[in-house]
Amino acid sequence: MPKKKSVKKAEGEKTVRPKAELLVNNAVIDKNFDELTGKSYGKLIGKRLEISIVEALYLLGKEKIDLKKNGRKVDTGRLLSAGLKLDPRLQEKYVVYSDLRERGLVVKTGFKFGCDFRVYKRGVGVKKGPKGPGEHTKWIVYVVPEDYTCSFQELSRAVRLAHSIRARMLWSVVDNENNVTYYEVLRLKP
Repeated sequence: MPKKKSVKKAEGEKTVRPKAELLVNNAVIDKNFDELTGKSYGKLIGKRLEISIVEALYLLGKEKIDLKKNGRKVDTGRLLSAGLKLDPRLQEKYVVYSDLRERGLVVKTGFKFGCDFRVYKRGVGVKKGPKGPGEHTKWIVYVVPEDYTCSFQELSRAVRLAHSIRARMLWSVVDNENNVTYYEVLRLKP
């Protein structure tokens, strides 16, 4: 296992933040990302860390990364603006992502499961391959605005999907004031 590189300089000097490059629908970091991977951010692709737009927004807001696009600095406002063109629901997703991360949970994208996020218990390291009982996805999360309506069939599909991967389903409802309310929907067998 390679040695971890320290992202801190000598005593009294500033911490070197990882430098991310914004691509179309994600950002990549080439070095100094050990602290981020240690906290389960992003996905290692070769020798680079790939982070989603919502992760980039969160990390940028927490001043954990510096972000550039074609050599120009990107701030949270510019990133949100660009991200909203790709995903009109990005604001709601960011609110939920931030809330879950602030609660100490590990949050990953849920695209391959047809949901917005996969959420793991605190302290779980996400890994590929066989997982132990406590390492599986705990919740799959759907982010919806407060005026969202759905059919019972849609709700049923979401619950069945969650149960098929041994997870629980959460609807995260974001209101107009950016407050989040979570509803866990379970399948009961008589």
